[in-house]
Amino acid sequence: MALGKDYATQECSIAHALEIVGERWTLLVVRDALFGVRRYNDFLVHLGIPRAVLSTRLQKLTEQGLLEKRQYQQSPPRDEYVITERGIALWPTLRALGLWGREHVTETPLRYFRHADCGTELGPYGECPTCAIVVPVEDVLMEPGPGLDPDPADSVSRALLKPKRLLEPISV
Repeated sequence: MALGKDYATQECSIAHALEIVGERWTLLVVRDALFGVRRYNDFLVHLGIPRAVLSTRLQKLTEQGLLEKRQYQQSPPRDEYVITERGIALWPTLRALGLWGREHVTETPLRYFRHADCGTELGPYGECPTCAIVVPVEDVLMEPGPGLDPDPADSVSRALLKPKRLLEPISV
């Protein structure tokens, strides 16, 4: 039997979620949006993704309400993609996937995520062990870890070497 192209016959919320975020590159686009990447060319450069694929992913994520397209320049017209509350709700999933990757694949931390108010590294569920709260995404400070290339080739990766809060737009 041939593999289907969707999960229409699956009665499972995971399958339904995969209909939206299960394509290759999609979670990386969402990750970058959480990291503050907003502009088409910045996604393109940082991800190394084919233009047609990126355009399709951004369009689908916008249609599904995970990103919002906003014009930031009128002449010539230029848009950016800002993550929405629906997209931000994927943070715990991406956090868990990143921790799994650190533990089972890379072993060397690529990034640290800390509570901006107290500097404590977040626990596995996005909680601050010191303050005993689940830290809102906008209060998460992202810092480079020892596994990151200290001299990356692209401007987005270089911008992400500086400590910054999630959702804060990057400046390249």
